[in-house]
Amino acid sequence: MRFLAGYPPDLLDQVRALVGAGRLGEHLAQRYPARHTVQTDRALYAYANDIKQEYLRSAPPLHKVGYDPRLEAAHRALGLHTAISRVQGGKLKAKKEIRVAAVFKDGPPEFLRMIVVHELAHLKEADHDKAFYRLCEHMEPRYHQFEFDARLFLAWRELERAQD
Repeated sequence: MRFLAGYPPDLLDQVRALVGAGRLGEHLAQRYPARHTVQTDRALYAYANDIKQEYLRSAPPLHKVGYDPRLEAAHRALGLHTAISRVQGGKLKAKKEIRVAAVFKDGPPEFLRMIVVHELAHLKEADHDKAFYRLCEHMEPRYHQFEFDARLFLAWRELERAQD
């Protein structure tokens, strides 16, 4: 379970018990029955920008936000933030972009919010340190629970693909 590395052994034992009983997918479906309606890149941009305007008004503007079907496999990431720098005239311009793994296009709204919050937090905090996670929790109080459950979701998908 590569998505759950670093979690305490007693928590991983609980996950193994759910997997062994074949109930991990059922557990996630009961916990997160809803699916979000943010289906297009344009809608995702508006969604991310709304959260940014609520919590990070002074952060640099977002230039592009979208789903990326290659993201999970290529970067082993749920989302990705980038700053593309270009020279325009005599000035260096940086454009901020956020990409979300396409696997979350049809996922629970909580997972999408957690990923967007994470990537938006990188606009203010570059490193995954205490200040970064405090900012994530400020924007989404249940951030850590949603992150763990999103990792469970990915582990479940990986197990399902291995059985096929």
